[in-house]
Amino acid sequence: MRSIIFKFCSAAILPFLLSINANAGEVIVISNSGITIPAEEIKDIFLGEKQFAGSTKLVVIDNASAQAGFLSKFMQMDAAKYNNIWTKKSFRDGLTVPEVKSSDVEVIEFVRRTPGAIGYISSTPTGVNIIR
Repeated sequence: MRSIIFKFCSAAILPFLLSINANAGEVIVISNSGITIPAEEIKDIFLGEKQFAGSTKLVVIDNASAQAGFLSKFMQMDAAKYNNIWTKKSFRDGLTVPEVKSSDVEVIEFVRRTPGAIGYISSTPTGVNIIR
C-alpha cells in the first residue's frame, strides 16, 4: 500500500517540479516597440547608467516574479546588492528607483503602452521587442 501511494505521489509531483525547474532560468528582456536596445546595454540600463535610447527617456520596470532569475542571469548579483545600488543612486544621484510589477502580464502591458519602457519576464510575449 505504501509503495502505491509513493508511486502515485511521485508521478503527480515530479512533472510539476520539473516544469518549475525548467522555467526558473528563463528570463526574457523586453522593450517598448518604439525603441531598440542592444543586449550589451541591459546591465547599464538596469543600473541607471544609461537613461536614454536616442532621445527617448528609458523607463525601467522590475518584475517581482522573475527578479531572482534576471539578477542572476543578466546582472550577476543578488537582490540585496541590486537594492543597495539603487538606494545609493536614489539618494546620491536623485535617480528614481525602478517601479516593481508583480507579474509578467503587468510588465508586458506596461512595456507595451509606455514609450521607452524596458522590463523582463519569464514567458514569451507579443506586441513588444525582445532583446537578444
